[in-house]
Amino acid sequence: MNLSRPFILRPVATVLLTLAVLASGLLAWRLLPVAALPSVDYPVIQVMTFRTGASADLVARTVTAPLERRLGQIPGLRRMSSTSSAGASSITLQFALEVDMAVAEQEVQAAITTAASLLPRDLPTPPVYRKVNPADTPILTLAVSSSSMALVELYDLVDTRVAQKLAQLSGVGMVNLAGGQRPAVRIQADPRTLAAHGMTLESLRSAVSAANSNQPKGSLDGPYRFVMIEANDQIRSLDDYRTLVVAWRDGAPLRLGDLAGIERGAEDRFQAAWAGVCWAPEEGAVATCAPGQTRQVPAVLVNVYRQPGANVIEVADRVRDLLPSLTATLPAAADVAVLTDRTESIRASVWGVQKELLFAVMLVVLVTFLFLRRASATLIPSVVVPLSLVGTFGFMYLAGFSVNNLSLMALTIATGFVVDDAIVMLENIARHRESGESALQAALKGAAEIGFTLVSLTFSLVAVLIPLLFMGDVVGRLFREFAITLAVAILISLLVSLTLTPMMAARMLGSTQGGGHTERGGAGLGLFDRLLRAYGVMLERVLAHQTITLLVLLGTLCLTALLYVAVPKGFFPVQDSGVIQVVTDAPQTVSFRAMAERQQALAEIALADPDVAGLSSFIGIDGSNATLNSGRMLINLRPHGERSAGAVEIGRRLATAMREVEGIRAWLQPVQELSIEDRVSRTQYQFTLSSPDESELADWVGRTIEALGGLTELTDVAADHQREGRQVFVTIDRDAAERLGVRTSAVVEALHSAFGQRQIATLFTQANQYRVVLEANTERIGGLAALDAIHVAAGDGTPVPLASLARFEQRAVALAVHQQGQFPAATLSFNLGPGVSLGDAIEAIEQALARIGLPPSVDMRLQGAAEAFQTSLSGTLWLMLAAVVTMYIVLGVLYESTIHPLTILSTLPSATVGALGALHLSGRPLDLIAVIGIVLLIGLVKKNGIMMVDFALDAQRRHKMSALDAIRRAAMLRFRPILMTTLAALVGALPLMFASGSGAELRQPLGVVMVGGLLVSQVLTVFTTPVVFLFFDRLAVGWRRRIMVQEHAV
Repeated sequence: MNLSRPFILRPVATVLLTLAVLASGLLAWRLLPVAALPSVDYPVIQVMTFRTGASADLVARTVTAPLERRLGQIPGLRRMSSTSSAGASSITLQFALEVDMAVAEQEVQAAITTAASLLPRDLPTPPVYRKVNPADTPILTLAVSSSSMALVELYDLVDTRVAQKLAQLSGVGMVNLAGGQRPAVRIQADPRTLAAHGMTLESLRSAVSAANSNQPKGSLDGPYRFVMIEANDQIRSLDDYRTLVVAWRDGAPLRLGDLAGIERGAEDRFQAAWAGVCWAPEEGAVATCAPGQTRQVPAVLVNVYRQPGANVIEVADRVRDLLPSLTATLPAAADVAVLTDRTESIRASVWGVQKELLFAVMLVVLVTFLFLRRASATLIPSVVVPLSLVGTFGFMYLAGFSVNNLSLMALTIATGFVVDDAIVMLENIARHRESGESALQAALKGAAEIGFTLVSLTFSLVAVLIPLLFMGDVVGRLFREFAITLAVAILISLLVSLTLTPMMAARMLGSTQGGGHTERGGAGLGLFDRLLRAYGVMLERVLAHQTITLLVLLGTLCLTALLYVAVPKGFFPVQDSGVIQVVTDAPQTVSFRAMAERQQALAEIALADPDVAGLSSFIGIDGSNATLNSGRMLINLRPHGERSAGAVEIGRRLATAMREVEGIRAWLQPVQELSIEDRVSRTQYQFTLSSPDESELADWVGRTIEALGGLTELTDVAADHQREGRQVFVTIDRDAAERLGVRTSAVVEALHSAFGQRQIATLFTQANQYRVVLEANTERIGGLAALDAIHVAAGDGTPVPLASLARFEQRAVALAVHQQGQFPAATLSFNLGPGVSLGDAIEAIEQALARIGLPPSVDMRLQGAAEAFQTSLSGTLWLMLAAVVTMYIVLGVLYESTIHPLTILSTLPSATVGALGALHLSGRPLDLIAVIGIVLLIGLVKKNGIMMVDFALDAQRRHKMSALDAIRRAAMLRFRPILMTTLAALVGALPLMFASGSGAELRQPLGVVMVGGLLVSQVLTVFTTPVVFLFFDRLAVGWRRRIMVQEHAV
């Protein structure tokens, strides 16, 4: 059956169909979204609850535990982890990939509602959930600063005019204003002054709270008019607070201003943020400046986070489109700068792959021209490349795919694949043209003859990609789009090669004397003739020494196994996105003021580096920082072409420089586009230790840190287990308190009002709500002496010193309580040592834990990228074996034979040896990108065997040749198309191998594997395949003779 015949005979219909495919693909290209990688995010929801003044242990018992009990019952929950710190509870819920985010959101909301009855009644706000991964970095960071306006004013303007509008955009998971300068009325009362006037902090709180009321007053309905009733029950100005009468003493009013200082300040004074920008005083604006000239300014940082699964570029574009109209509503004194824009590196990376794709297309066309030596003959197979690629865009759009690094890498690799079928078709038609047949007859005959071979080539190649579709978890999601995109491009190329290519050959392929690849006078052809003649001589020698060749093939198979064991294993290349995330740690007893000074000192060092464009920096307990001694920075690097090194090297350089700042430690790691973690750690890879017994866990965390610190495979080993904070424990003498008529709750209320930034009232406006915060003014006293100044009311209302009924002592305390699955847990993180792979590091960790005897009661689990690596590692070998088995089944079905597929599969060891050898020589690990390259090689190199075996079998059947003559003829006839297709695939991979710029670290492993595997396989398979064919033919003949003898004997 000749599939190409209708298309050869109907050129107009063929051309019109081709143009339709081309037009639809170009239209789809304009509509395709752009992303860094395929969407592989786990659905993640973070539940935040704040209880100001509460200790970490109190938050864990009264807030986190009730919520976890309800949230832990949600179906589809993959992992639940929580952090309870001073005044804040953060619970992160990671759901299975197949769970819909909208369904998970409803379940979380219902669980929070159910747990509400068990939560404390004095929470400032109920629990808030956010559809955002806390380990994700902002897609955009804006800095709002001013030289004339206070930060609280700026915060209020940004909160009411900017943040709310940005949060409404589709795909935005959270808009976080870092720095925490929310406006509030702060009342700082002097406890001793209060006691001198017979008052306590509690009586002052009651008076201020009672003076602020926002209750309905009703209305008057007379015979003719309806009148609303309102009153001045809410205090609105600072002067009104100062003149507020809180008590009467000796017939005179005692006003609030006489007892306390009242000011407009921040709701939480333990938060701060800075922006490292270039300040242009003469223009009053944030501008771009020369290297090393940026400086820090206090600012309100607007961090825009995307929802898991949302497209980064689409969300960022929506924000940027809305931003001008929002900033126009801000005063002229407010300066807005974009500090971090993750889309810049994504766009640069995608543009880099697009350029490499075009370069690969040109190289493939050039290789084709060098062989065919005529523009018209070159055009015939070259048309397949753009048609296949552009046609794939249409399918990508219908399938909901995006233009990302992996899909574009698939298309780049496809440039070398898709031209193969057309070259094979054209070469076969040209061979018949050389024999003197007309162009039309040559096209009809050649297409009919080679059609089955092309189908075999294509379907066996696509079959190799099938196991990729069944890879589980996040790795499968990641490469599913890659595999499908590549498979569709290859299938479209088959259709074009069976339709358009023979039609064009029937009308454009010249005569024998001027024919494309048969041009005898060309220098290029003379070189090929000599190459073909040399191959014929070497082939005869190989056929004369078949045993040695088979031993070489066996040695190649053994070498493959050795190299697989020897090459280090990795997960995913470390990407250079142009942004470095910094987690800072100070001693656990550090004060807020000292922490701020040290954080700014680190930022100054970073800004002095010529490769740094700017940064954002913030400290204080919020959704990102769990404790007061921790801080965050995002360092923005200059574009790739303007800096001297990559992100990893710059990070090491900055880390070394930052060690000069005493009393604080900075942990730097490049921001990754592929973020599998659900929590931020100090270093790149994570694992957790958990145990029901918290004291046992603390003991083994210390031992583990000590054991891992001595490993050369690891660097920067850190843990989030912080148990060296200081706590003043107030022991109430209950007998003395009862004698004085002091309730225990009164003592707690007094401490909360004095030191907990207690929110005692709310000021309601039409635009926003503002808190009234009460605290004791203890700046002049300080330390433990501040507790001596606190008084509580006795039974008769007389202030009694707290020290008369309680004693104070300092204790060690945990700054944060971490749990995973409702059990105490600690997260340990590490970086890889120089030249060490992730596989070696994990193996070293497991051996170290075995040496120290980690008990079964302490559970060790890898997290994030390390967990995904371990899962993928167990499946890597099976993936390769599945690809081989799948290809064997497909070839067995196509050839109706169990022997011939083995001959074709004999080409695989040479490809894997070349791929693994290239990785070993270049010092690269066998990561996921390299594994995908090897799978593609398995599908690609077998075409050499298919073309030889197919022609040899045809010669045996039709021309009654012996096996030796048939395979010799097939090898000589198919040497040219084998060489052409291999070179086309090789030059298609070269741009990936030599990739540079943003995202190059993703593309280079695939190029290295493809080039190494193709080079070695091309050299070996053209010699080993004929020998293996003859070996199996002799086995088959011997088997048939044995059967005949047995039948004759019977």
